[in-house]
Amino acid sequence: MKELLSSLISKANVDYVDIRIEKTEGNSISFSGNNLDNISKSYGVGGSVRACHKGGWGFVSFNNLNDLKMKLELAIAQAKANGDSKTMLAPVEPVEKIIRPIIIKDPRNIPLSDKKNLLEYYNHKMLNSAPEVQTTKIGYTDTFKNIYYANSEGTYLDIERMDAKGSFVVITRDSDLVQQGSVSWGTSDDYGMLERLEDKVDAAVTRALSQLKAKPVKGGKYTVILDPVLAGVFIHEAFGHLSEADFVYENPKMREIFTIGKKFGPDFLNVVDSGLVPNQRGTYDYDDEGVPSTKTYLIQNGILTGRLHSRETAAKMGEKPTGNARCLNYRFSPIVRMTNTYIEPGKTPFRELISDIKEGIYARRYYGGMTNKEMFTFSAGEAYMIRNGKVEEPVRDVVFSGNVFETLNNVSGLGDTIGWPDGGGGCGKAGQMPLPVGMAGPNVKIKNVVVGGR
Repeated sequence: MKELLSSLISKANVDYVDIRIEKTEGNSISFSGNNLDNISKSYGVGGSVRACHKGGWGFVSFNNLNDLKMKLELAIAQAKANGDSKTMLAPVEPVEKIIRPIIIKDPRNIPLSDKKNLLEYYNHKMLNSAPEVQTTKIGYTDTFKNIYYANSEGTYLDIERMDAKGSFVVITRDSDLVQQGSVSWGTSDDYGMLERLEDKVDAAVTRALSQLKAKPVKGGKYTVILDPVLAGVFIHEAFGHLSEADFVYENPKMREIFTIGKKFGPDFLNVVDSGLVPNQRGTYDYDDEGVPSTKTYLIQNGILTGRLHSRETAAKMGEKPTGNARCLNYRFSPIVRMTNTYIEPGKTPFRELISDIKEGIYARRYYGGMTNKEMFTFSAGEAYMIRNGKVEEPVRDVVFSGNVFETLNNVSGLGDTIGWPDGGGGCGKAGQMPLPVGMAGPNVKIKNVVVGGR
C-alpha cells in the first residue's frame, strides 16, 4: 500500500496532497423492548483524497479502490479551481509508523450469536426487574479499522483501531410520570467490558425507579455539585467546542472573547484536552493529518492558555498544531475535534465540598441538553437536594442553564479525584457523529447556578 500511495502522490502538481484508505469490519445489534430490531455484520473499503493549492481545497471520497489516479486528479482539479491565495499549513515532521493496538479481548473473536445472547440476557433482566418498567432500548456496535495514510510531505501511517460501544436504557412509568435510567460504555481494547456490566445495568434500573418517587425541584439559584460524569459533559459541550480553533477563527466575536491570557476561572481551575490519556476512546498516536497527539492546556490556573488546532488553523493563527484534526471515516475531511477533554481534580474531599452548603443540589449523570455559542442548557440524569451539608432526598426535572464564562468564574471548589465514565462518549460536529471522545472531571462545586424546575 505504501508504494501505491507514494507513487500516486509523487505525480501531484499541487502544494499538498494526502490519501487515506480504510478497510472496515463490524457488527451491530439493537433491541427495543422484547424486539430484536437489528443484528448485522458488515465489511467495507473506501478512501479519500485531499489536495490543497494556493489555499484552495479539493476533497474526493470513494468506496472502491479502482482508478485512484482519476480520483486524485479530480481532487487536484477542485483545489486549483478554489485556490486564489496562499496555502498555509503548520510544519510537522514527517513520520513512517506501523501502529497496532494491544487488545485484551477482541470482539472479532466472539461469535455474533454470543453477543446477541448476552445483550438479550441484559434486556430480559431489565424488562422483568419491576412492574413499573415499561420498555428498554439497547444498542451495540463494534468496529475494527485498518487505516493507511500518506501525504506529500513524506508521512506514511499504517494503523489498526478497534472500537466497541453500546448503551442500555430502561423506561419506567407510574401513572402519567415517565422516567429513565441508562448506562453507556465503550472501549478501544476490551470486549470483556460488556461482559462485566450486570451491576451497572441493575443500577440503571434502580435509578429509573427511584426517579418515579422523586419530587420536582423548585426553580431558583443554587450552589450545585456536578458529579464527574456531568462535569465531563459540561466541560466538553459548553467549553470544549468553543476551544476548537476553526470555530474561533471564523467568528470575530469569539476571537475577541477567546483571547489567550484572559482570565476564565479561579486560580485552581485547569482544563485539558489530551489524546494521550491511557485507555480512553479519544486516545490515539496520530491524528488524521499525521500530526502527533498532544496534551493541551486550554485553561491553566484560571487563564486561557490554548486551543485546539488542525495544521491549517494553527498556521493561520500563528500557533502550534495540537493533533486535533479528526474525521469520522473516509467519507469526511478532517476538521478540528476534541480528544479526551477534562477538568483536572483539586484537593477537596466530597464531604468537605458540600459541608457549607445550606441548600443546594447534587447533580449526577447526564440526560440531555444543548449549547448555543457560550450559552448552555443541561438536564441531570438524577439529582438530590443538599441540606445543611448532607445529601438528602432525590429531586427530578433538574435543568441547568447559563453562560459558560460566568459559570466557570463561579466554580468555587473541585473534588480530589477525577472520574472517567465508562467508555467516554460520542461527539457530533458538521455531520460527523458519533466520533469517539473522552470526557471527565472531579466533583465540581459551582455557585449561583440557575436551575429550572417547578
